[in-house]
Amino acid sequence: MTRWLLAFGVLVPLYGAQATQDPEAVYNRVCGACHSGQLPMAPKKGDQEAWTPRLAQGMDTLVQHVTQGFKAMPPRGLCMDCSTEDYQAIIELMVSKPGR
Repeated sequence: MTRWLLAFGVLVPLYGAQATQDPEAVYNRVCGACHSGQLPMAPKKGDQEAWTPRLAQGMDTLVQHVTQGFKAMPPRGLCMDCSTEDYQAIIELMVSKPGR
């Protein structure tokens, strides 16, 4: 029994460090409404030119913008069940070149 508890205690934090939701599904459900071109100031998915200066601010700043709201983006990007890891994974998805 002690071994199982020890294994559980070691593995749970590792699991918790990963995104809990599929980034593509969350993007399609929540983020795509603005980031697919409908809102001109929201950088489009895969638009390297638009994302480069934002990435220069660092991932922590980008996640903070999402969670607190920034300019026209509402707090949490309207994804109330997203974790910090989810936001990071979604940002990485939006930054990636199309077809990746």
